[in-house]
Amino acid sequence: MKAVTWQGKRDVRVEDVPDPKIQEPTDAVIRITSTGLCGSDLHLYEVLTPFMTPGDILGHEPMGIVEEVGPEVPNLNPGDRVVVPFQISCGRCFMCSAGLQTQCETTQVTSEGMGAALFGYTRLYGAVPGAQAEYLRVPQAHYGPIKVPQGPADDRFVYLSDVLPTAWQAVAYADVPRGGTLAVLGLGPIGEMACRIAKARGAERVFGVDLV
Repeated sequence: MKAVTWQGKRDVRVEDVPDPKIQEPTDAVIRITSTGLCGSDLHLYEVLTPFMTPGDILGHEPMGIVEEVGPEVPNLNPGDRVVVPFQISCGRCFMCSAGLQTQCETTQVTSEGMGAALFGYTRLYGAVPGAQAEYLRVPQAHYGPIKVPQGPADDRFVYLSDVLPTAWQAVAYADVPRGGTLAVLGLGPIGEMACRIAKARGAERVFGVDLV
């Protein structure tokens, strides 16, 4: 398959790489139909290069069609359309049960002192091959992927992988009372989504602040 690979500082290339396969009984393989390009990927392009390895596959905002599932993934079938969250969590450990999936005890990268593994995001987060590719192996597929209906375009759903939950959590942490006022600093995809979510959650006034 073809995939976007990191080869060095400011050096990203589309290359042919081996197709992913089921490795664990809780794995699934999906055929990617859309994937986002996150602002965090720019950190890999330069700032986080010490933690990258040439050939790493980038990307962590995917959706697609299930191609194959392991024997311990009872909730997915080939042909299902799914969005895949960026963090990899089991749904069964103490942290997941407490709603802290980014600290999943099953996938956390203890060797680097970090939380749950992430797709396509350095060895600090498990060096898991990412989603800017034709196919993706999804660990812990019994828990992570979100089934969505057939029909509407991908861009109706792909933000569920990262942009919407990240913005939602930011607004939730701000704890704006109903009828309150919120300022959002920076109007990239997360900032714009945070503005919309704040209004949907009952903020009366939302100020968006950006240099552009």
